[in-house]
Amino acid sequence: MGTLAYELKNKVAYLTIQSPPANALSSRLLDVLSEQLDTIEQDGDAKVIVIKGEGKFFSAGADIKEFTSFQNASDYESLSRKVQQLFDRIEHLSIPVIAAIHGASLGGGLELAMACHIRIVTENAKMGLPEATLGIIPGFAGTQRLPQYVGTAKAYEMMLTGEPISGKEAHALGLVNKLVSEDMLLAEATKLAEKIAAKSQPSIQRIMRLIPLAKTEQFSKGVQLEAEAFGEIFGSEDAREGVQAFLEKREPNFKDK
Repeated sequence: MGTLAYELKNKVAYLTIQSPPANALSSRLLDVLSEQLDTIEQDGDAKVIVIKGEGKFFSAGADIKEFTSFQNASDYESLSRKVQQLFDRIEHLSIPVIAAIHGASLGGGLELAMACHIRIVTENAKMGLPEATLGIIPGFAGTQRLPQYVGTAKAYEMMLTGEPISGKEAHALGLVNKLVSEDMLLAEATKLAEKIAAKSQPSIQRIMRLIPLAKTEQFSKGVQLEAEAFGEIFGSEDAREGVQAFLEKREPNFKDK
């Protein structure tokens, strides 16, 4: 199932994804994240949030096993909308959120990282949206956020091939703010978080409210269509085959249906 550890230190809230081995984002874990955000907002003690992963990964994606328990397209569409709303909430928080990424940030893991305001990544981390290799598509606003960071041409390439990029390439593309060595990740995230936390809260809150206004209305229309397409695609033969092949650790045999 996995959980999320919480620690508050020097006005910085640290949320650590603990869902071994890959820190997959299950529905339950995402519910806990939402509850933790409620607590942090209500307490008012944290001026910055850092999200990180325990073990080898930040998060290697959504919980694919959980997908196999759904029956209808509407179940998948509902999941997509629910997680989109949570990630949208993160993006519109009045508290800055820093993603400290190591190992892998794939699929839902990258979609979570892209909803955060600032990303720090290790040089060898892998970042990508590999859903197409499973015969499915990103469903947590990945189709809409990735082009904003890396441009449409690179977003097409990353999503259509499903191949991840390194932390180094992600930094060159502007997907992440800072590139660090593995052993310096937490120290750099903490340093940046504390630098922000030293600022006046009213000014932080107003900046956080204003920057999201730069997004166009096309974004909300895009995520709505993404959720519908996410539901539709899971009804296909290829999606069933792709997910099964992933769970069985074999190459999928797509029929283009």
